[in-house]
Amino acid sequence: MKTQDYIAIENEYGAHNYHPLDVVVERAEGCFVYDVEGKKYLDCLAAYSAVNQGHCHPKIKEAFLEQVNKVTLTSRAFRNDKLPMLYKKMHELTGYDMFLPMNSGAEAVETAIKLARRWGYDVKGVEKDKAEIIVATGNFHGRTTTIVGFSDDPDSFYGYGPYCKEAFPMHEYGNIEDLKSKISKNTVGILIEPIQGEGGVVIPPEGYLKAVEQICRENNILFICDEIQAGLGRAGKLFAHYYEGVRPDIVIVGKALSGGFYPVSGVLADKHIMLVIKPGQHGSTFGGNPLAAAVAIRALDVLIEEKMIERSAEMGEYFINKLRAINNPKINMVRGRGLWIGLVLNTKARPYCVRLMEEGMLCKDTHETIIRIAPPLVITKEEIDWAVSTIEKVLNENLG
Repeated sequence: MKTQDYIAIENEYGAHNYHPLDVVVERAEGCFVYDVEGKKYLDCLAAYSAVNQGHCHPKIKEAFLEQVNKVTLTSRAFRNDKLPMLYKKMHELTGYDMFLPMNSGAEAVETAIKLARRWGYDVKGVEKDKAEIIVATGNFHGRTTTIVGFSDDPDSFYGYGPYCKEAFPMHEYGNIEDLKSKISKNTVGILIEPIQGEGGVVIPPEGYLKAVEQICRENNILFICDEIQAGLGRAGKLFAHYYEGVRPDIVIVGKALSGGFYPVSGVLADKHIMLVIKPGQHGSTFGGNPLAAAVAIRALDVLIEEKMIERSAEMGEYFINKLRAINNPKINMVRGRGLWIGLVLNTKARPYCVRLMEEGMLCKDTHETIIRIAPPLVITKEEIDWAVSTIEKVLNENLG
């Protein structure tokens, strides 16, 4: 079958909740994907940072296949031999006492919300059902009803209410004075992304994260950092909050935690926070299964042993500087950290993403005018040079 055959089947039988570019991927390796007709593309999205280690990394694949032949799921009714080793790995890598595993990123965000609320009631002493978690404008933390209830993007929240907006006061991202004005005696947490990915790789003002941390310490509030996209090397450090030397009370991880082989996510926290949730009060049938744990352990090993985080910092600086050197009035600005780049245009981005696809480069438009660029961390300078020249060529076209 050809590309249009697959698209016709998908349009007929699949829900229409996505608007993908019309490329049908059949296989992938490293930084490249191949469509059903054999055409090769440079992937500059990396499955929204889920394949930081590159597509089908052989070492992660080896761990996956090895575990598939042993045991894949036990439920949490029983223990397995891989999960304890993932717990230990997460502790050694991040310094947090404990890890609570889930599957999707949104599940991990929901877990962090429950954890913060429970801490608020049991430890801080907030009145029953009054806990508040302050969020930010432009946030994106997932698609569950709780999470979209505190989004300010109509595409996310419209038509799914009612919501409990009073439980999630919203401050202007990056505005510390506005944040302070939202604090009350019922505030149990402040939930932010250290860099807003879905928003178009929006980097807050320098000192913002440090100020958030200080506010949390002064007011007995939990600092909750969503590192699902920003973390695990994408922004050029293990976690993007490292840029300001802060230590959030709760860190949410996912995506690249499995290198794209399996849904793995979770929450990091120290014991005095994590242990407010007791047996039977939260869980997941698949969360922490042996296949997920085995894959996550190997995915983390690959990130560290192959120095992909350092590579992200080096290649990201190179990529950003090359893009900033393009002289084209359609470019408003180039912003980014590591290999996470927002190319902000003065025109609609979608037509240019389509043209880039036709030229053999895959990236994603967001918020109308932004091209989000986030290749696997294994990308080379030669591949970046080709990508930049392709972007420059396409931007010289007038696509309306």
